[in-house]
Amino acid sequence: MSAARQVVVEADGGSRGNPGPAGYGAVVIDPATGEPLAEAAEYIGVATNNVAEYRGLIAGLTAAKELFPEAGDALRVHVRMDSKLVVEQMSGRWKIKHPDMKPLAARAAAVLPPSSVTYEWIPRAQNKHADRLANEAMDAGRDGRQWEASASTAGLDAPARTPSALPPVQGPPGDQVAGAAKARAALAAARGAADTLFPVPEPGAPDTTAPAAPVSAPGQPAAGSSGQQPSGTPQVGWGSAPDLGAPATLVLLRHGETALTPEKRFSGSGGTDPELSATGRGQAERAADHFAALGAVQAIVSSPLRRCRETAAAVADRLGLDVRIDEGLRETDFGAWEGLTFGEVRERYADDLTAWLASPDTAPTGGGESFAEVAERVAAARDRIVARYAGRTVLLVTHVTPIKTLVRLALGAPPEALFRMELSAASISTVAHYADGNASVRLLNDTSHLR
Repeated sequence: MSAARQVVVEADGGSRGNPGPAGYGAVVIDPATGEPLAEAAEYIGVATNNVAEYRGLIAGLTAAKELFPEAGDALRVHVRMDSKLVVEQMSGRWKIKHPDMKPLAARAAAVLPPSSVTYEWIPRAQNKHADRLANEAMDAGRDGRQWEASASTAGLDAPARTPSALPPVQGPPGDQVAGAAKARAALAAARGAADTLFPVPEPGAPDTTAPAAPVSAPGQPAAGSSGQQPSGTPQVGWGSAPDLGAPATLVLLRHGETALTPEKRFSGSGGTDPELSATGRGQAERAADHFAALGAVQAIVSSPLRRCRETAAAVADRLGLDVRIDEGLRETDFGAWEGLTFGEVRERYADDLTAWLASPDTAPTGGGESFAEVAERVAAARDRIVARYAGRTVLLVTHVTPIKTLVRLALGAPPEALFRMELSAASISTVAHYADGNASVRLLNDTSHLR
């Protein structure tokens, strides 16, 4: 039996337009010396970033196999890419839903035995060699020619690599967690006519949220959810903080615009449940592009209202994830104020509006929800989600009041803080929740992805 031969493959792909003129690049590296052993790149015409990234992976795996044909099943390849999507899908942890990706994933899985390949996500700055190869290929296509290895300078100013040992290969990708057999079976089926790749659940984790919209509410709220931080005694200060591990990171995306948004009308859960406008659909697509490039989101949970479900679906389609629904993320019920502007409410219900602004316990006219009631259900939803996604990054697609409430509770700010925050349509905010109950607000009302 041949001795195991280990190599690293770094791969990347890009599209100038997404879709637009696209190309890929891949380099095979000796992990013992850090030296590149082979390069591959190609202009592939008009395609998306994800298609180009998968093509780069296939080229890298093929180049590694062709370099050491005598190694056979003893060849071990460690793939490093800055595409979270490709890494998670090929590791069996994310479902492949896009029809263009399924055959490419099957091709990549067929190059080498699954037990021979491991995957690792790396920051873009560590993938410069493959990135420059992809750009050389796109430049060549722009000039009406194909990339030539003899003319490449991609490796000349790539960062120096230090020799490193590959992680041990203990079976097919995803064997470290329960359910890897599902992923392997799906990959095998994808070579023929598979429909999906199944996500790998956490060992023993109950499935308490709903699988898709519209559905009933998820599992019971955690005990003690009354608008305060998760149960337990939060540790104050950083000096003696224990190693709590990775937090549950809640990425809070406000839905895109509806016809009511530019007119600043009250639009809660008691109104007409409007759909996204054309502007809102464009915002949702730009948010999807942003999260696909970021490569950090591992799950998506949405409000049940239509504008959030449509926004969440745009992101989910790009990431190959399911959308789960949590009723606790719906917007406030604004009662008789639904569909009215602030000025119209002031004209018709002046005393009620004054009382509402003065106290979080006061509900809008006509049986709506008070901010105190909203805070209680939002906190319960937060506790469920933080418990389920401990150590992971989850995208919550929701509304102004729930997002402001999550930020306010994380800061320990009083209810009147809700009136001190601005949240634009399709804006992104981020809150991290740690195991000891502490929380950290990392981002608020970011709209840079929309420009």
